[in-house]
Amino acid sequence: MLPDPFFKVMNLVHNGLLKLSGGRLGWDLMNMPALELTTVGRKSGERRKVMLTSPVQEGETLVIVASKGGESRHPAWFLNLRENPSVEVSFKGRPSVPMSARIASADERVRLWPKVVERYKGYADYQTRTDREIPLVLLDPAP
Repeated sequence: MLPDPFFKVMNLVHNGLLKLSGGRLGWDLMNMPALELTTVGRKSGERRKVMLTSPVQEGETLVIVASKGGESRHPAWFLNLRENPSVEVSFKGRPSVPMSARIASADERVRLWPKVVERYKGYADYQTRTDREIPLVLLDPAP
């Protein structure tokens, strides 16, 4: 399995690409739109940013996948939003907007997982690497 520093370096590289290109490159990865998710650290209370993809969008709802490449542990950003679902999202280079995160229900996951895998087949492989069910997170505009 990939170590945590790998994911941190990939996030830095992605952010660097966005900055160096003036936001012209990096908002589409593996044929999926990318977004910058800002959570509040559950231990530190500090704002934490991570670049993710959204394989499925339904209206204003963005779906993100807490895969961590099939690791046995959930990604830190997932643990953060589980504790505090008030997040901010910058999508396609637009200014950050407040959103509310929630973990997909069992029925929602059954409906959405095939769409997620259809968009990026790697997620199915990630699921085979771990015993945990990879959560789907829905990001909705904050009320």
